[in-house]
Amino acid sequence: MAVIREQEPIPFFTLPNWVKAAAQCGFNIEPVFRSLGIETDLIHLDRMRVTPAQLVQVMDVCVRRARGQHFPFVLGETFAFDYLPDIETFLVTSGSLREAARVFDWVRELVNPLIDLRLEETGRTARLVLSIGGSAVPEPRPYFCEAVFPAILKFGRALLGGHADFQYLAFRHAPPPYAAEYRKFFGLAVRFNQPQHALVFARELLDRPLEGAFPALHKQAEYLVGERLRRLPRKTTVTATVERALVQRPELLGQGIERLAQALNLSPRTLQRRLREEGGSYAQVLAQVRLRLASAWLREPELSLETISERLGFSDRRSFTRAFTRWSGLSPSAFRAKEPA
Repeated sequence: MAVIREQEPIPFFTLPNWVKAAAQCGFNIEPVFRSLGIETDLIHLDRMRVTPAQLVQVMDVCVRRARGQHFPFVLGETFAFDYLPDIETFLVTSGSLREAARVFDWVRELVNPLIDLRLEETGRTARLVLSIGGSAVPEPRPYFCEAVFPAILKFGRALLGGHADFQYLAFRHAPPPYAAEYRKFFGLAVRFNQPQHALVFARELLDRPLEGAFPALHKQAEYLVGERLRRLPRKTTVTATVERALVQRPELLGQGIERLAQALNLSPRTLQRRLREEGGSYAQVLAQVRLRLASAWLREPELSLETISERLGFSDRRSFTRAFTRWSGLSPSAFRAKEPA
């Protein structure tokens, strides 16, 4: 996922959701938007934009003003695709969770580019991994990840009916003062200080047939979402291109920016300049991709740390261990030990 600059505007389709959540928490959000200079236009909601910095400010104020409830939990629980009905139709007519998971790419494109959700599968376990803002560093406050998972659980449980036997939620941050509310609210075991934000569940759930499957409507909804995406202004970032190249060709990870630039038909100087223009750097993207691949490969017990280190382009295992510990707060061995058998 591309690094998003702090002031680069992002879509604000979720405006009605914030209004609804604030009302449920006992306050009026209109003065909050006004004080922060956020213009509201329900008639042209598809054109509404806010900066990430404004979104963080709104969230902070809402958390302080909420009475009796934790605002991020309510925000996530009340989320609905009110102004993107094609996506909701696609979801509820899916034949399986694996099929429904395509929505996560659309959420990033149409709802919030700061939200990156991806499926990881190892053995009998699946993980829906969340990152906020494309950064390998935990966000300073847990509010946005607290808001995303209630929405995921709401839709997942609705799709699975009474058979949503998810295992636990993992969070990167330390237990907050209100940690006791997590288990009560989510109805799941919760683990803090984990390497990733993730919903962990049995892999077989991904392919369990869903009772709401409706293939004809599903295809129609997919077409309509595709049309909506085609109307979006296209802006392929060089950051995304670099990330995709490194994931698809891991052998480039240890060969330096010169070899990567050659693979992309760019000069190293041009590549560095274009990454800077997007608010990032080669080192940042390299670290993000290495963390992502390392986290996946460490869940494969047959892969030794030496093999993973070599695949990631490190000179030796110790260099890999130091880097992974810096990124995640855990050594590779500790990360592997925390994973379910």
